[in-house]
Amino acid sequence: MNIISIYKQFPKEIDCITYLEETRWQGKPVCPYCNSTNSTPLLKEQRHHCNNCNTTFSVTVNTIFHQTHLPLQKWLLAVTLVLNAKKGIAARQLARDLEVNKNTAWRMGMKIRQAMVDTGQRNLLTGLVEMDETYIGGKPRKGSGQINKRGRGTRKTPVVGIIERGGNVTASVARNGKLTTKNLADLVRRNVDTNNATLITDEFTGYIGMRRILPHEIVDHSNWYVDGFKHTNNMESFWALLKRGIVGQYHKVSLYYLPRYIDEFCYRHNHRKHTDLFNLTISKGLGV
Repeated sequence: MNIISIYKQFPKEIDCITYLEETRWQGKPVCPYCNSTNSTPLLKEQRHHCNNCNTTFSVTVNTIFHQTHLPLQKWLLAVTLVLNAKKGIAARQLARDLEVNKNTAWRMGMKIRQAMVDTGQRNLLTGLVEMDETYIGGKPRKGSGQINKRGRGTRKTPVVGIIERGGNVTASVARNGKLTTKNLADLVRRNVDTNNATLITDEFTGYIGMRRILPHEIVDHSNWYVDGFKHTNNMESFWALLKRGIVGQYHKVSLYYLPRYIDEFCYRHNHRKHTDLFNLTISKGLGV
């Protein structure tokens, strides 16, 4: 889906509402307050009246579009812009494209990222699985006295990722900001099928002991980067994309919202082969 398709398919507000209602209710409205299907359409208000709890409701209640005052067409355009931006789209750019202020665009972006979180049961990663860590954050301010140390030992925020060769990726901020052996092992147990996977990492000492959990191969980056199937290039490619997005688009991301942006990049990667990512994202945003 692209912006031209949005304008053609949803030229009016009623077209957007009809699409959302069909996606959420499949032709049978359900009251979001009491789950009753006994309702009467209020055509002039583009809402429904629940005959059970005597409340009016619209299709946007309890969704990412709830209580919005913007035309729904702009929301659908925003979803398309976010999904099609491989390296992300800044709030100010989104504001210019949609003709809204930057605070509104930022809120829209965060609501859309809320829909991009895969909260359902995730399939465990299998086969050849790469695991690596990276560090997110800017350089110390001049005059702060802090050394701009790169890699391990830096004051930046550590992020750990695991990717299945040719498959999905999962990434998250390190628990308590520490790359301990226990934290890394817990991450592997939660996301990897330890009975049907081989883990490939670099020589970081935090990965010591992984062989007690599953088969483990090590890439010694001080000597070589690739030895047959032993490499972490796929995980490092994902890091490159994530960092280009944060540095080139968002410029600065707070630790509080960093997981949302990481989920956004994971979502686009994991659903890169989906034939209708737009409808999938809208369905998630509607809670379907």
